[in-house]
Amino acid sequence: MTNEHFELVYEQYFDMVYRVAFSYMKTKAEAEDIAAEVFTKLLSGKIEFESSEHNKAWLLRTTINKCKDALRHWWRRRKDIDDYRHLQSNEVQENPVLEIVLELPKKYKDVTYLYYYEGYKTAEIAKILQKPHSTVRNHLSEARKLLKEILENEE
Repeated sequence: MTNEHFELVYEQYFDMVYRVAFSYMKTKAEAEDIAAEVFTKLLSGKIEFESSEHNKAWLLRTTINKCKDALRHWWRRRKDIDDYRHLQSNEVQENPVLEIVLELPKKYKDVTYLYYYEGYKTAEIAKILQKPHSTVRNHLSEARKLLKEILENEE
């Protein structure tokens, strides 16, 4: 990958990678670390992409995997992630619906975020998350019902 191509990919997808990392890690510093790891892996690897969608999907999958690895780390198990709630980014604090989405159980959070905030179709989400298409559709439907209940109870 040439430096020019890397710069274009970085500019185009950094915000997306950061948002996904933040949705898992819940802190700005850790999300930035994950994003840096993802782009370092992209730059150091000899990865050839078939299209920009393949590139985007690889970045999402790699980001999710890096976050899961970090969350499984031994020291992480000793801390409660809710202790870091006050460190949320401005984007989450300014968007109460996004904040609610990020609080959903993991199986709902992933599909909802990818569908509504990243614009993926359910078939694409199924490939990214390596789940059956029907499971993604069911999780999205259940997430909508849950969000509706939460939002109605807040009024």
